[in-house]
Amino acid sequence: MLSSLIIIILCGVLSLFFGSRLIRDTLISQAQAKVRHDLSSAWMVFNEKLNTIKDIVRMTAARESLRDLLRTGQVDILLRYLTRVRSENGLDTLTLLDRQGRVLLRTRSPQNTGDDQSRDDVVSQARERKIVAAPQIVSRDELLKESEQLAAQALMDYIPTPRAAPHAENRETAGMMLKAAAPILNEEGALLGILTGGILLNRNYEIVDRIKGIVFKEERYKGRETGTATIFQNDLRISTNVKNERGDRAVGTLLMAEVKKTVLDEGRPWVARAFVVNDWYITAYEPIRDIGGRIVGILYVGMLERPYIDAADRVMLTFTLIAALCVAFLLVILYFSTTRIVQPLLKMAVATREIARGDLSHKVEVSSRDEIGILADSFNRMTEHLREANAKLMDWGNTLERKVEDRTQELRQVQSHLIQSEKLASIGKLAAGIAHEINNPLGGVLIYSHLVLEDTPPSHPHHENLKKIVKETTRCKDIVKGLLDFARPKEPQRAETDIHDLLDRCLAFTERQALFQNIRVERSYARDLPRVIADGGQLQQVFMNIIFNAAEGMTGNGTLTLRTGHDPTGDRVSIEISDTGHGIRDADKKRLFEPFFTTKDVGQGTGLGLAICYGIIQKHGGTIDVWSEVGKGTTFTIRLPRESSES
Repeated sequence: MLSSLIIIILCGVLSLFFGSRLIRDTLISQAQAKVRHDLSSAWMVFNEKLNTIKDIVRMTAARESLRDLLRTGQVDILLRYLTRVRSENGLDTLTLLDRQGRVLLRTRSPQNTGDDQSRDDVVSQARERKIVAAPQIVSRDELLKESEQLAAQALMDYIPTPRAAPHAENRETAGMMLKAAAPILNEEGALLGILTGGILLNRNYEIVDRIKGIVFKEERYKGRETGTATIFQNDLRISTNVKNERGDRAVGTLLMAEVKKTVLDEGRPWVARAFVVNDWYITAYEPIRDIGGRIVGILYVGMLERPYIDAADRVMLTFTLIAALCVAFLLVILYFSTTRIVQPLLKMAVATREIARGDLSHKVEVSSRDEIGILADSFNRMTEHLREANAKLMDWGNTLERKVEDRTQELRQVQSHLIQSEKLASIGKLAAGIAHEINNPLGGVLIYSHLVLEDTPPSHPHHENLKKIVKETTRCKDIVKGLLDFARPKEPQRAETDIHDLLDRCLAFTERQALFQNIRVERSYARDLPRVIADGGQLQQVFMNIIFNAAEGMTGNGTLTLRTGHDPTGDRVSIEISDTGHGIRDADKKRLFEPFFTTKDVGQGTGLGLAICYGIIQKHGGTIDVWSEVGKGTTFTIRLPRESSES
C-alpha cells in the first residue's frame, strides 16, 4: 500500500508540475502571439501618421499658388500662407528651402533663415525630386532654430529605472521627429525649392494613445490598464502611456538592458516577457529606422503579465483540488483491494514455511476464483512438481559422477585441439619466415632466368625450357608474395575515399583485358553515397580480386553488375559485385576464405587472394558475405563503416 501510495502521489505531483508548465506556457505563447499582432496594428497607426504628414507636405508643395509666390519672392504672403497650413494640420514645423537646400522661410521663427539643410537625409532625397517621409533624430541646435518651445519639449532627464542599462550621460537634448519633404517643381519639372514639415514625438501622446485605444480598447485588470504603447528614442521613453508608481506617464524612463541589447544593438525584434518601468509585461519591440536604415528608436506594445499568471494559477488550483480528490478515492479503493490480496497471501506464506521444513505434501486452501485462486492452484501444482523433481534429483545424483567423467574426457579432447591449433599457428609463422628468407634469392633466380631467356633465340633447344623456368619462378614469387601479404598484413593507410571512383578505376583497368571483351558491365550506384575513411589502395586490391574471379567464373562471357548503397542511418555503405557465372558449390563456399584453398587448375591461382581480401575488410571493421547458386552466379557483398574506430 505504501509503494502504491508513493507512486500515486509522485504521479500526481509530476502531473501537476508539467501541467502547470504546459498551461502557463500555452497562455503565455497565446499572449505573445496576440502582442505580435498588436505590434503590427501599432505600426499601421505609426505609418498612417507618417503618411499623413507626407501627404500634407506633398499637396502643399504641389499647389500652384505656392510656386507663384516662390517665383515672385512675396515672403510675407508665403509666411502667412504656410503658417496657416502648419496650424490647420497640426504640424510642429513647416519650412521652405531653396533648391540648394538653404532655408528661405521658417514658419515658427521667420527671423532664422539662410542656414544650409542640404546635408539633411530627407532634404537630400527631396533635392533628387523624391517625396519622402521618415523618422529622424533632430539635434537641439536644429530645434532651437525652429523654436525654444520645441527644444524644451525634447529636453528630458534620464530617470533611474530598474533593470535598465547604465548611461554615462543623464540628459537627452535631441528629439525624434516624423519628418517629410517634397520638391517644388515648375511646369517644366525644374526644381524651384523644397518644402519640409514634421511633428516632434517627444511628449506627444497622440500616436501611443491611438494605438492603445484601437488595440487594447481601455481594458483594465484590478484597476490597472492592461495594454500599453511606447515610442522610444534610442532606449529613452519619449512618448508612452505606461504609468509610473505615482500614476503619471513614465516619460524619461529607460529600456530594460536585455531588450536594448537585442533590439538596438543587434537590430532584432523582441517578443517575450520584459520588465517595463515597475512590472512584468508580455511585450513586443521592433526597431524604428531612419531613411538611411539606422536604428533611431523602438516601437513597443505590451500587456500586463499578471492576468495570464493569475488565470494559470486558478486553473492549476482547480486541477490540484481534482487531483487531491482522485488520490483520496484511489486510496479507498487501494485499501479494499489490498486487503483481499493480503489475506490469501498470508496463507501462502504459512504454506511456504511448511514446505521449507520438508513437508512437500502441504497444500494451500483458497476458495476464490480470482487471480489469487489461480496462484494458489499453481502453488499446489508446483509443490507436486517439487516432489517429482526431488525424486528425479536423487536419480541424477547417482549418474552425476559418470557425467563428470564424460565431460572431463571432452575437455581433454578440446585441449588436444587447442594444442594442435597452436602448432598450426607456429607453422604459419615459420612458413612466413621461410617465405621472407627465400623471397630475395627467388627474385635473383627470376631476374637471371629472364636475362638468359632474352639472350636465347627462339630456335635454341633450351628456349622453351627457359620459358617454363621463368613462368614457374614467377608463380613461386607470386605464392611467396601472397604468403607474406597473408602472414603480415599491412595496416590500412586511412583517408577519405570515394567508393564509386575506386570501382570506376578498377573497371577502367579491366576493360583493356582480353578476358573482359565479351563481358557486359552494369553499374547501379546509389545517389549521394557518403565517402568512407579507408585505405583506397587496399580496397582497390579487394575489388580487383573479386572482379577478376567473377570474370574467370563466367569464362569471359556474361554480365558483371556493380551495385552500391547505404543504410538509412548512414553508418555503413555496401558494395555488391555480382556475376552470371557457374556459381560455387556449397561444400566450397565453407572453405572459400581459407588460405591456399582454390578451385582453379594447378598453376592458375595460389588460393590466397580471397583470404587476403577477407583480412583487409576485417582490418577496416567491415564484413564480406557470399551468395552463390550453381548455374546462376555469385554475389559478393562488402559492408564498410563510414568511419573506422581509428579514423
